[in-house]
Amino acid sequence: MPYVQVDDLTIHYEREGKGAPLVLLHGMGNNSQSWGKQIEVLKKCYTVIAWDAPGYGKSSDPSKDLTQFKEFAIILKKFLDKLNLEKVHLLGHSMGAATAIDFVNLYPCFVEALILADTTRGSAALNDEENERRLNSRLSSIERMSPEELAKQRVPNLLSPYASEEVRNQAAYIMSQVRPAGYRSVAYSLYHADQMNLYPQINVPTLIICGEEDKVTPVSESKIIHKKISNSELVTIPKTGHLCYQEEPALFNSCVIQFLQECQSDGKYKKEMKT
Repeated sequence: MPYVQVDDLTIHYEREGKGAPLVLLHGMGNNSQSWGKQIEVLKKCYTVIAWDAPGYGKSSDPSKDLTQFKEFAIILKKFLDKLNLEKVHLLGHSMGAATAIDFVNLYPCFVEALILADTTRGSAALNDEENERRLNSRLSSIERMSPEELAKQRVPNLLSPYASEEVRNQAAYIMSQVRPAGYRSVAYSLYHADQMNLYPQINVPTLIICGEEDKVTPVSESKIIHKKISNSELVTIPKTGHLCYQEEPALFNSCVIQFLQECQSDGKYKKEMKT
């Protein structure tokens, strides 16, 4: 299994395919396994790299809780440097998208194209009372529940009513692998995150994807982000929730491929991308 050492962290990742590097960043309740349907298809066109974030999957726990997505982004850059990558396409889902936003602002020359799936503006964009409530709820959940109990509670809210039993079972299986160190780090990072001032600074071609029935980070959130990122396109995946890439992988993958092909065509993104 591929691992690299980043400071005091051991980072596990999946790597398949040939071509331009496409880096996949999972969400709060997931790990690299959740990208299975993407890796299977996208590896035909790209070198697909899906990491387990610190505290997730087969990666080690950070020695102390991370508190900002900027910290995840800095670790990600060190990880990609270890792989000798100079420029990448970056695809993040949910908290992975928040990490991607900090990453592209810290290292704009390192990102060829950006894809944000079911992304969040961060809890700090909410009022203080609601932000505090969400943090306490997340911390309480990971402290008092087993991972299996947490998955049973959370997964129904991550999926649309149309999700198959197979998708539901797979989502629950993956979320049952969450660990306190990783979950706490993301909870604190969400608590401190307000990326509204970062969106206008993003100059790379950007695709924003959101499940039509996402209840966690609804389409209304993606529309706000889309308006703030000048060179962006917004696509919704019908009849899917927060885990739209797992519910409708074929449509999700085709959107990703079409967008990246547009980016590569003439070296720039074309606004007339069909969806």
